Amino acid sequence: MLRIFKHYVPTSLILLMLVEIAVLYFSFYGAVEIRFIDSAMLVRHKLDPLAPKASIFALVMFFSMTAVGLHTRNLENDFADVMIRIFLSYAMGFIGITMVYYVYPELFAGRGIVALTLLISFFGILITRIIYQKIYGHKIFRRKILVLGTGNKAKILEDMKSRFATRGLDIVGFISVNLDIPKIKIDQLVEVKSTIFDHIISHDIDEVVIAMDDRRQGFPVVELLQCKMYGIEIWDIVGFLERATGHIELNALHPSDFIFSDTALPGIGKRAIDIIVSFTILLITSPIMILTAAMIWLSTLGRDPVFYRQTRVGNCGQPFQVLKFRSMKVNAEENGAQFAVKKDSRVTLIGKLIRKMRIDELPQLINVLRGDMSFVGPRPERPEFVSTYEQNIPHYKLRHTVKPGITGWAQISYPYGDTEKDTRNKLQYDLYYIKNYGVFFDLTIVVQTMQVVLFGQGAR
Repeated sequence: MLRIFKHYVPTSLILLMLVEIAVLYFSFYGAVEIRFIDSAMLVRHKLDPLAPKASIFALVMFFSMTAVGLHTRNLENDFADVMIRIFLSYAMGFIGITMVYYVYPELFAGRGIVALTLLISFFGILITRIIYQKIYGHKIFRRKILVLGTGNKAKILEDMKSRFATRGLDIVGFISVNLDIPKIKIDQLVEVKSTIFDHIISHDIDEVVIAMDDRRQGFPVVELLQCKMYGIEIWDIVGFLERATGHIELNALHPSDFIFSDTALPGIGKRAIDIIVSFTILLITSPIMILTAAMIWLSTLGRDPVFYRQTRVGNCGQPFQVLKFRSMKVNAEENGAQFAVKKDSRVTLIGKLIRKMRIDELPQLINVLRGDMSFVGPRPERPEFVSTYEQNIPHYKLRHTVKPGITGWAQISYPYGDTEKDTRNKLQYDLYYIKNYGVFFDLTIVVQTMQVVLFGQGAR
């Protein structure tokens, strides 16, 4: 995997994106050649330069493909699902291209060329995806991993071995290097006949993961230095899990992993994104918000409020009032705070619709503009739940070191959860976001949030 702006992206996915950008870009040139096959030189002169037009087409279509989740590491290897997403991305892309041509008519290349470009690129993307699914598991994309340690930390890696394999990371064995009580299956243990370094070289190991419960005894400093100088990648278990899973494993996390990390605090760039994105979405969705408000008001003829205010825990543990469209009955929580569940009887008829499409969340954009929230960040929880989580879940307070968000890494990576276990799992993604925060990461999450809305993921 490659680390781009502190965020790990699989090498195979980067290669796929580069190939698809090239397919989209050169499809435009192919369309020009086909459309004016008898007078190509004349058309090139009239349309010159073609590069800006081809670039705009490629960028809009690539953005649409990313928005529907075609460039996520968690995309299932399901051809039918991929096809649905490709069709949807082309529908979105066509609308986007039309809007660009309306604003910048000088970029318009003609209906025939646009139609041919869409057709050529569609089949080009389809063929690219078929080839990608065929070669994804090829050895050129796979890495052989050797683990040093056989205790509790190593057990975490053994339990996730099959999951790593789907990411091209093959754990080939575990080596006992100190007095850890073995927790690994016997058939996973590796016997070193000479030295660890010789074993790594003779078995073509690509990476070594340090998963020792106690590094004070038996830590092979000299041999690991040899491996490092030879070009073998050395990983701490927390860093390896970050890269492989996109979250921080709480069972392996030590406070020093945050203390000595290069975590950057959100600054002016993040606030600028918050204001620009929130204001733009408010402007675009204002007709939908007005219609929603009218529907909620008419449903009770104004007897019940349109908006719903609820206390949530924000940055530095400070409470604030989050704003939403009311989607539940007024007395929904007369028996105390509780999670929403599937087929929740407290949800109104209109509430079911706006929850499914996430319209009920739109008023939170006002919270973002006010500075209570960020557009991207951990979802704000209620004080009633936070007090319990802080007692039962380690490092939970760390999520309050940044502003909460409307969307976040946990929201696009993990489904809606209503149990403490789900909260713990989502915290692992929130901590990954906090540790690896950057403007690029925020923009990636903003774009990928569209697939959550389009496919109704996690809505209740």
